[in-house]
Amino acid sequence: MTRVPFDARAAAARAEIAWGVVYHRRHRPAVHAFAYPTAFLLLPMRALARHGAGALARNRAALLSFHDADHGDGGADALAWVEALLASHGVDGVDGEIWLQTFPRVAGFVFKPVSFWYCHAADGRLRAVVAEVNNTFGERHCYVLDDAALAWGVTVEARKAMHVSPFCEVKGNYRFRFARTADRIVARIELDDEHGPLLVTSVSGQLEPLTAARVRATLLRMPLLTLGVVARIHWQALRLWLKRVPWFHKPPYPGAIGAHSSHPLPEVTSR
Repeated sequence: MTRVPFDARAAAARAEIAWGVVYHRRHRPAVHAFAYPTAFLLLPMRALARHGAGALARNRAALLSFHDADHGDGGADALAWVEALLASHGVDGVDGEIWLQTFPRVAGFVFKPVSFWYCHAADGRLRAVVAEVNNTFGERHCYVLDDAALAWGVTVEARKAMHVSPFCEVKGNYRFRFARTADRIVARIELDDEHGPLLVTSVSGQLEPLTAARVRATLLRMPLLTLGVVARIHWQALRLWLKRVPWFHKPPYPGAIGAHSSHPLPEVTSR
C-alpha cells in the first residue's frame, strides 16, 4: 500500500488516536525481545488550544482522558510548558503546530514511559522534538532534539542522562528516529554504549481521528491499557532477572543535567 507523505502545513489539525505496537529488543548480554499491542494519542496542542478538545476528555474525569498535569512541570498548561522549555534551549522558529504523542489516562490511571513533542516551523519543517521520559521512580527528564539535520526519517543523537531501567547503566547515547505519513507514525529509539548497540525500542501505530466511537472501541479492546504498561514493565524485569542480566543500582536523579552539552536543561520537576 502506498503511504501518503505527511505534510504539516496541509494536515488536518485534529486529535487522533492510534492502535499499534510497542516493540523492544535487547542484544546483550542475553537476547530479550517482546512486542505488545498498544494505543496512544497524537494531539495538535496549538489547535486544541484554539478550538477546544472535541471528543477528547481533557482535564476532566473520564474512562479515557488527557490531563495537562501529566506532563512537564505538572502545571495546568502543558503547551505553555513545552514552549517555555524550547525557549530556554534557544530553540526558535517553532511557529507551526506542536503535536504531542502520548498515552492517555485510562480509568484515572496513567504511566507514560515516553512522550514525544513534535514541534514544527510554519513552513512544515520538523524544527525540534522533545522526548519526555518518565521512569518508575517518579522521575522525569527531557531530551530536546534540535539538531540542524532533524527531519522525519533522520537519526539524531542525545547522551543518556537519566536512570530508566535497573538493567542498564546511565551511560551511552540514544539514537532517535521518527517517521510519519498521513495515517501512520513511528518513533524508534536505540541505545548504544561503549560496546556498541545494546537496545532498540519503538512505538508505532495507525492513526485515525479521535471520535467518541473510537474512544469506546479502544476501551473495549484495551480496558487495562495504562495499567498494563506498568505490569508489563515489571514482568519483563522479572524475565531479565531470570536470565541473569546484571542489575545496576539507581544513581541520584540528574536534575539539571541536559540532553546535550550546548543546551543545559533546566530542572524538570520529578513526581
